[in-house]
Amino acid sequence: MTSPELAEEVLDDLEVLRARDPRGLLPAVAGAGAQVREAARLTTEAGLGRVTEGGRPRGLVIVARREGAVAASVLRALLGPSSPVTVDVVPGPALPVWTGPTDIAVVATRTGAGRYAVAPAYEAARRGVSLVGIGAEDAPLRAACSAARAPYVSLPHSRVQHTTLWSLLTPLLQLATELDLIPQGVAEPEAIAAALDEVAGECGPAQESFVNPAKTMALELLGALPVIAAEGPLAGAAATRITDQLATLAGLPATGFRLPDQRVAACAVLGGPLAPRDGADDFFRDRADDAGRRLRLLTIRDAEAGGDDGAGEREPRSAAAAMDTVLRAAAEHNVPVSGLAEHGDPTRFARLPRLARQLSVADFTAVYLALALDNERALRS
Repeated sequence: MTSPELAEEVLDDLEVLRARDPRGLLPAVAGAGAQVREAARLTTEAGLGRVTEGGRPRGLVIVARREGAVAASVLRALLGPSSPVTVDVVPGPALPVWTGPTDIAVVATRTGAGRYAVAPAYEAARRGVSLVGIGAEDAPLRAACSAARAPYVSLPHSRVQHTTLWSLLTPLLQLATELDLIPQGVAEPEAIAAALDEVAGECGPAQESFVNPAKTMALELLGALPVIAAEGPLAGAAATRITDQLATLAGLPATGFRLPDQRVAACAVLGGPLAPRDGADDFFRDRADDAGRRLRLLTIRDAEAGGDDGAGEREPRSAAAAMDTVLRAAAEHNVPVSGLAEHGDPTRFARLPRLARQLSVADFTAVYLALALDNERALRS
């Protein structure tokens, strides 16, 4: 395992970071704000009015995998159970059997190629389903959308794999806004882009580890087994993204729990066989002698996750109360805690810009962890 001292030296050496990042993950993550602005412009140019002018659909079917599926889950969590339309996320290549002319199908993919992208588009056109495509320029999906006279959000080929979440999520947010599923201003692209730009300044490679929230968290996770506690469904969607990024980029397994419904399981893990055994932990001992990885709780907060789940539920009945219980369990079992994007004053941001900050810090963290471990070059050797 790479030592924290060596990892910190790597993370604060710009030349070493550049050498270990052949795909340019760091610049791509830092450009998330620019992605939002560009994707918003491309979505406007695509002309969503061709599918929204008929009013709200019966259902919204989003065909997506990986980053596209995360984007869809963020939208579904944002709309919540009070959404006037059903939102289904499917991987393709088949559409749900119930999909028909009163529905809208969105195929969201970075490449716009392959049967998982193209087959659903042609199937939607055959059934008379309103279609929206999101994918690369000159991709086969664009041809399918052109044949159906459907809007197509054309993404530049420069998009880097694992860093295109905002290119896929921005068109979905604009579609939901034009359908009046989201109030005007809630998903304002410029506010989201500004939040992402701010994180890029705070977490960029030029910022040293002791003042860089993402580098600090990467060092904290270096010898850890992350347990992610997400406060509510929107934070839960973020947790899915973080788990995938840590595994895919850094090879680090993480376990996620959405609160309040998985409170019991989260507390059981924090007090289980992987928790520190000695309650009277010797602070001054040589921790290099510790065997294996230690649990670390990573919290994702959402102040607007909602109140009580219902009068019939036993304690705790809210995501916030469940998070408090999980934090107490971590303290009781000597499990260290990291709060995602809790630096500064998160309350000055609206809900979606706050989520953007969390996702951006997590993306930077996963990339820094991968570069500290030299995982990028190792996977391509």
